[in-house]
Amino acid sequence: MQENTNGVNPEIVRIGEKVLAGGVIAHDEALCLTETRGTDLLLLFTYASKIRERFAGDGVDLCSIVNARSGRCSEDCAFCAQSAHYHADGPVYSLLDEDTVLRKAWEARRTGANRFDMVTNGRGVREEDTDFRRILQILRRVREETGLKTCASLGTLTFGAARALVEAGVTRYNHNIETAESFFSKIVSTHTFAERVETVRIVKAAGMEACCGGIIGLGESAEQRLDFAFTLRELGADSVPVNILNPRAGTPLQDIEPLAPMEILKYLALFRFILPDKIIRYAGGREVGLRELQPLGFLAGVNGMLIGDYLTTRGRKPEEDLALLRDLQWT
Repeated sequence: MQENTNGVNPEIVRIGEKVLAGGVIAHDEALCLTETRGTDLLLLFTYASKIRERFAGDGVDLCSIVNARSGRCSEDCAFCAQSAHYHADGPVYSLLDEDTVLRKAWEARRTGANRFDMVTNGRGVREEDTDFRRILQILRRVREETGLKTCASLGTLTFGAARALVEAGVTRYNHNIETAESFFSKIVSTHTFAERVETVRIVKAAGMEACCGGIIGLGESAEQRLDFAFTLRELGADSVPVNILNPRAGTPLQDIEPLAPMEILKYLALFRFILPDKIIRYAGGREVGLRELQPLGFLAGVNGMLIGDYLTTRGRKPEEDLALLRDLQWT
C-alpha cells in the first residue's frame, strides 16, 4: 500500500472513488486494502459507509431465526456445536411443532424483525421428506398469520424442494458457503464446497433470493477471506450473513485465536467494497468478537442484522439492538 499523503491514504481514496463511481474492485486491490492499519481504518470505514449508502440505501434488514430442529447432525463442520462428530454441549431436539414456531414468529415480529428464518440441522431435504412437508405447512402459517417475510435454512435442496418452498411463500433461502474454497476442506469433511455452491444455484434458479455467507476467524488467511467474498459476488448472493467465530467447547476450533475487533471491522468494510449493493448482515459471534465496538459495523458498511438468539448461543436483547440503531439514526 502506498504511503499516506497529507494524512490520507491514496489507495483507499482511489479504490473507494472507483467503487462509488460504479466500478468493480479487483482482487489485488482488495488485497492491498487488507494492509490498512491505524487511523486509515476510519477512512476505509467512511468509504464503505458511502458505498453502502449509494448502492444499498439507508434501510436495515432485520431477521430473526428459530432453531427448529437441533443436534445430532450428520455433518462434520469443525465450528458447529450441533455436529454428532463432536462432544459439544449443544441443544438436541426433533422438529418443533407448529404452535411453538408460530409463537416464536410472533415474538420476532413484536421485537422488530421483518423476516423470520426457520433453520433445521442435517445435510438437506427432499420434497418427499415427512419433516419437509411439515416445515412447508409451518412456513405457510407464519407468512399468512404474522405477515413476516419467510426464509428457510434446511441444508442442500433438490430443485423440486426449492420450488415447493417458493410455492409456500418463502422468498429467501439461507445456505452458507462458510469460507473460501481453498480452505473449505479444512473445516468440513462430509460434503464439498461444490455441493454448497450447487444448492445456492438451485435457490436462484427456483426464484428465491440467496442468503449466502459464512464465518470469518476460522483460521483462514487474509487472501482466503477475500476469496470467500469474491465467490459470493460471483454467485450473486443477495444477503450475506457474516458470522464471527465464537469457539464452542468440544469442537476442533475451541482454542483458536480470535480475530481482533478492528480486524473484523476491516473485513466487514472490505465486504462492502466487494459487494456494494448487497445486504451485509451481522450474524452470530458479533457480541463476543466485537464487544463494545458493535455499533461501528454500521459505520463500516453493515446494513442487516440477526436479532435475538442464534442457533446454539444467546444473542443480545432485541431492544438493545433497536436502541443501537436509533442512536445511529438508522430508524
